[in-house]
Amino acid sequence: QVQVVESGGGLVQAGGSLRLSCAISVITFSIRDMGWYRQAPGMQRELVATISHTGSTNYADSVKGRFTISRDNAKKTVYLEMNSLKPEDTAVYYCNGAPGGIVYTWGQGTQVTVSS
Repeated sequence: QVQVVESGGGLVQAGGSLRLSCAISVITFSIRDMGWYRQAPGMQRELVATISHTGSTNYADSVKGRFTISRDNAKKTVYLEMNSLKPEDTAVYYCNGAPGGIVYTWGQGTQVTVSS
């Protein structure tokens, strides 16, 4: 069974930075488009950023210019560099296949809390 393990979250002040990591135990990682998602309390899970298997990236308008998604195929890991964090970025962050592709069993996510 594929395991998805997110890490790197924490408590940070507004304007600060965090780097999230997501390790996925799937043989076909290098050919999969991947995405970072987040879910704030009482809200639906939303897509934050995607990266294709060729390295093309897309971002939600709310994080464009502040977040950077990247991947290391050798390590089967996806990263999310988050800068200029805002209180509204507070959420549990998850990674999984990009929309329209394979959906793996969701991991436990990693909590990001931004204080004002």
